Amino acid sequence: MADNILDAASQRESPQAAKRMRLDTDHEDGTSVPPSSLDAEVFVDPHHPNKLLEGLNRLRLNSVLCDVILCCEGQEVPCHRHVLASFSPYFEAMFTSGMRESTQDRVTISGVEPQMIGLLVNYAYTSKVSISNDNVQALLAASDLLEVTSVREACCEYMKRNLDINNCVEFYCSADDHSCERLKEHSFDHILEHFGVIYQKEEFLSLSVERLTEVLASDHLNVPEEDMVFEAAMLWLDKSPTRKQSFGQVLEHIRLPLISPSYLHTVVESLDVVKEQQGCQRFISEAKGEQPYSNTARPRRTTVIVMLGNTNKVESFDPLTNQRKTLGRLPMYLDDYAVCASGSSLYLAGGFDDNVSREMWRYDVLHNSWLRMAPMNEPRFCFSLVMLDGCVFAVGGRGSEKSEDSMEKYHPHTDSWQLMESVGVAEHYDNGCCNVVALDGHLYCIGGSRGGETGDQVAKYNPKTSVWTQLAPMQIPRHHQPAACVLNGKIYVTGGGSYNNNNNWIFENAMECFNPQTNQWTMCASMHMGRSSPCMVVVDGKIYVLEERDSDDNVIRNIECYCEETDTWTTVGEIADARFTFKCVSLKLRRDHGSVFSAAPSGGVRLGQPGIDEEDDSAGD
Repeated sequence: MADNILDAASQRESPQAAKRMRLDTDHEDGTSVPPSSLDAEVFVDPHHPNKLLEGLNRLRLNSVLCDVILCCEGQEVPCHRHVLASFSPYFEAMFTSGMRESTQDRVTISGVEPQMIGLLVNYAYTSKVSISNDNVQALLAASDLLEVTSVREACCEYMKRNLDINNCVEFYCSADDHSCERLKEHSFDHILEHFGVIYQKEEFLSLSVERLTEVLASDHLNVPEEDMVFEAAMLWLDKSPTRKQSFGQVLEHIRLPLISPSYLHTVVESLDVVKEQQGCQRFISEAKGEQPYSNTARPRRTTVIVMLGNTNKVESFDPLTNQRKTLGRLPMYLDDYAVCASGSSLYLAGGFDDNVSREMWRYDVLHNSWLRMAPMNEPRFCFSLVMLDGCVFAVGGRGSEKSEDSMEKYHPHTDSWQLMESVGVAEHYDNGCCNVVALDGHLYCIGGSRGGETGDQVAKYNPKTSVWTQLAPMQIPRHHQPAACVLNGKIYVTGGGSYNNNNNWIFENAMECFNPQTNQWTMCASMHMGRSSPCMVVVDGKIYVLEERDSDDNVIRNIECYCEETDTWTTVGEIADARFTFKCVSLKLRRDHGSVFSAAPSGGVRLGQPGIDEEDDSAGD
């Protein structure tokens, strides 16, 4: 009846009244401002959204005006259709597309855990949800099904931040199930990097044959010998007798030509499952050289430490095999240059000999030579070179009036530099005395003594907004060249020069760790000895610290290795040749004795082309 009364009243209104009503609400945002009110203003209550949610949630908790009950495995959740439809396209389609659920008082939700329905409904009314290791996979599944994108993304980010050797296989499977590509790539890389530990875990042995072969087929599988890959396949096979029929599919991705002949004969060939399947016999014949090699003869890549100095000599050190090899020589002699690497891309820029250099070079892993790329806009030495989101950033340095207070960005695919002016580099970067690392889309500037500062300062730079943010200071001041690296979403810092309580200059051996999520520093185990300006790299989930000098200016040849899980340091080797300017990076290369490592040490110089040269995966030996 009320509707009829309103309809009748609207019909009796004069044309002038109707026109006035249209004018009053003629703004796109729906505000009602009469044209005659030139001094009118729009009031916006910033607390209104929260108040509205609080009111709706109060109604829900008291079962007031609720018009639907979600039912899931015995759990019932009263709520409001319009709230569900407003935060979930799944419910919007259910309640507005003429489906039978649109008129039902009770709607059954299948395919998710009942507790997750409660969490997501609570999120709809409060904008808050609690994510933990115990519920994150189930919450990801539920938010993916109900199309709650914000919670789905929050679950993925949580899993990326908390990824470790114990959960990476489960997270990889969850990411694959729900098409979370970035999480899948991140967890997959973690499996490859820590394969030597992970392949014995129950979660790995429970992988489907499709997911197992995806892992075994990767060039980046981090193993000291191919024998380990075969052992992993055997453990997986022994888990269930029904897997025998799929073993040929698995064996196809094991690089049998790389297995020692004795192991191939005494272990692989003697297995009943290999003897019984004709397809397996074909792979054995190929491994023995009785048939032409296919891609199974291609060496896998490994992460090595590439060492450079003030000579043109370049070496690699493989911590897994303790092998050293010579790479293509640098085309020049330089001091105080900067290097950075990511994956199989290694860049060297700046430095000085007779003059300060603007040049940049890229190491071509395929041809074992150095390519000259586009030069920087400014000559630089005593600066930092960092890779972030596929680009190279040159930060600060000396060499020209603009160098100290500038940053420039290199785009590999166009072979061009972009000068990023007015970013306040000089306020946060102490040339030659601090360190810069990249993490989660930001650059972190650590240590140094700009303008007499204490040496414990840390600043974060966002390249997208050109905004610097001051962060929590380190627990130990590091005035001069601390080493820094990123491991498992955290920043580790050690070494560097500072003053002790007696105001004496010392070289630090203490290490501390920064958690960007909490903005807090925590102390870790200390190195065996202090180092002035060491190099710090990550290989196979461990931190390696190399070279530089102690407080008596003696060269430290020992290589120290830090294990995050046990918080311990061990000495794992020595550096053969001392270098005055020592630089090192971790780089992915093939364990291929016929190309990169054993190529002529003279190297070469070529003009670079836009883009990043990768190793030719289609090439055989």
